[in-house]
Amino acid sequence: MRRSSFARACFELFSSMRFAISLLVVLAIAAIIGTVLEQNQTYTNYAIEFGDFWFQPFEWLGLFDVYHASWFLLILTFLVASTSVCIYRHLPGILRDTRSYREHAALKSLRAMGHHQEWPLSDSPAATLDKAQAWLLARGYRLKRLAREDGSLLAAKKGSLQRLGYLFAHAAIVVICIGGLLDGNLPLKVQSLLGFKQPELRNVPQSQIPAQSRLSVNNLSFRGNLELPEGASGDVAFVGAGRGYFVQDLPFLVKLKKFHIEHYSTGQPKLFASDIEVTDKASGKITRATVKVNHPLVVDGIAIYQSSFGDGGSALEFAQWDLFGPATGAATLKAVSQSSQPVAWRGTALTLELGDLRPFNIESTDAPLGSEVDSSLGKLIQDARQVKADKKVKNIGPSIQFKLRDGQGQATEYLNYLAPFEEDGRFYLMSGMRREIAAQFAFVRIPLDDDLKPDTFMQLRATLSDPAAWPHIARLTTDRAVRDATISAPYRQDFENSLLWVLQRFSEGGFSALEKFLDAKVPADKRAAVAQTYVKLLQGAVIDALQVSRERAGQPAIAMDEKQYRFLMDSLVAMSARFDYGAGFYLQPVGFDEVKSSGFQLTRSPGQPLVYLGSLLLVLGVFCMFYIRENRVWVWAGQGRLLLALGSNRRDSLTEREFAEHQAVLTGIAGSQQGSSS
Repeated sequence: MRRSSFARACFELFSSMRFAISLLVVLAIAAIIGTVLEQNQTYTNYAIEFGDFWFQPFEWLGLFDVYHASWFLLILTFLVASTSVCIYRHLPGILRDTRSYREHAALKSLRAMGHHQEWPLSDSPAATLDKAQAWLLARGYRLKRLAREDGSLLAAKKGSLQRLGYLFAHAAIVVICIGGLLDGNLPLKVQSLLGFKQPELRNVPQSQIPAQSRLSVNNLSFRGNLELPEGASGDVAFVGAGRGYFVQDLPFLVKLKKFHIEHYSTGQPKLFASDIEVTDKASGKITRATVKVNHPLVVDGIAIYQSSFGDGGSALEFAQWDLFGPATGAATLKAVSQSSQPVAWRGTALTLELGDLRPFNIESTDAPLGSEVDSSLGKLIQDARQVKADKKVKNIGPSIQFKLRDGQGQATEYLNYLAPFEEDGRFYLMSGMRREIAAQFAFVRIPLDDDLKPDTFMQLRATLSDPAAWPHIARLTTDRAVRDATISAPYRQDFENSLLWVLQRFSEGGFSALEKFLDAKVPADKRAAVAQTYVKLLQGAVIDALQVSRERAGQPAIAMDEKQYRFLMDSLVAMSARFDYGAGFYLQPVGFDEVKSSGFQLTRSPGQPLVYLGSLLLVLGVFCMFYIRENRVWVWAGQGRLLLALGSNRRDSLTEREFAEHQAVLTGIAGSQQGSSS
């Protein structure tokens, strides 16, 4: 008895509306999370965005792939069961009520309806009902006529399909949820829980992936990614699974013949498409097509979508400039994007890890390292550490992102641009640096000479960093100061010694070294004045340092004007920034041979037709429930009386109007202008 009661209680719970609504509310909340939180990104990105505190519970709850989370699929299963039980429970009654005319309604019940009226009957009941029947048939009613002991009854109805809206809507939920379960790859979830399938966590060639991390070509459903450079082929897709991935074997081979891209005038991608060739492994049949965004190619039930594009391993050429040694010119370094190679630098073994080549960059850029040189040392130091300027949107040309990793595994990331960056008529090479992946790039701007080359800056940097050149620079600057009467002859030696000290300190650490000295040795109330003096000394010395560097290079002296002076001030900022650059050399991109790649998303979605069918059923259900009006009319004649009763699923102005029309017609049929109504 208790078991029967428990089973009955479970049945009542599963078939109750409140249980289904509760499940739908949970699914709605999950859908909101899946919409707000970007899905199926790398776990590294999530860890950076949310931090360790929130990353762990989010991962445990499966919020990074909500629609394939076990609890989400479990709720879908319960919702299918609950809604199916609801349909099973109410279907017989709905079908019975749809077919029924309710011709056995008692006179007492008809007189108790909200819309009814009676008249004295002047004609025979049969003739009266014949006229009423003709009227109702003309109004689109289906009817049934019945002779009863208390008289004759005409039972009519229209809009009975309104009751089917309930079934359509509930069936839609079941069908859509089943489609979701199919596309959620429930069998794979079960296999993973039982240990038959496990995602691969290592970064190894797909040919080395073990069987437990591979999915067969008969896999029920999947959504994987395949990236191919031009001319390359692939026969597997990679399916993300939390921290790892599965390798999905495909029944065909995909080859990227050519990638096409068009741009708007702003530089943003307008169209990208791929010419592909798909070869069936079993039959050898070849299918050629151009895949565009929202225009997939479907082969063997697998849709091939164009999802992204990028670099496919381009040949790169760098000029390697020494930032601390003598001016010996730049060495040539050749590399390939998306690869790594060893780099030896002054006895230190480094690894160069190259990312993607971006040949086109439309970005909102900030002017890094400040564009104005202030007389305040603090301003210079601040500019050397920050990215400061009004935002501008421009094409800043090709770029390459890479990392330099030392023997301890510590890496510094760089973003270097090939094309010069122009600002107020001055040109720079841009190099961004960061030590943490979550940090913004801090940019160093290397000023370019009139030939748009960094050679003059590099010569100046080497001269200003050479202790052997300091006495000559200091002497030239002192002579000029005496000639200009900036200082008097008795203070010549002190001025020259101060110049030597500033040049030495600056060469040891840039503005930061001077700042440390000020903080340690100079009272706070005098630091601004002393800082201004140091800046003026540097501004004067760098002018003569430029002439010394040109003399060393066998080049003629250059006339000093405002443009050259701005170049020297920018050079001071860049020379100071090199101490925080993280590397002893600068890799200047000078050329590339681009190889494009195309990213495809391959999906097998057996549940998609069911979702479409369910959506159609839902539309039909909503239409039936909200746009079909179910009206029932009873006309009874007998005992010298004529009775009209109307029942409707809605009580509104249309119902009142229809009842009034029936009243007017039946009043004429009854042959009476008087009647009792309600």
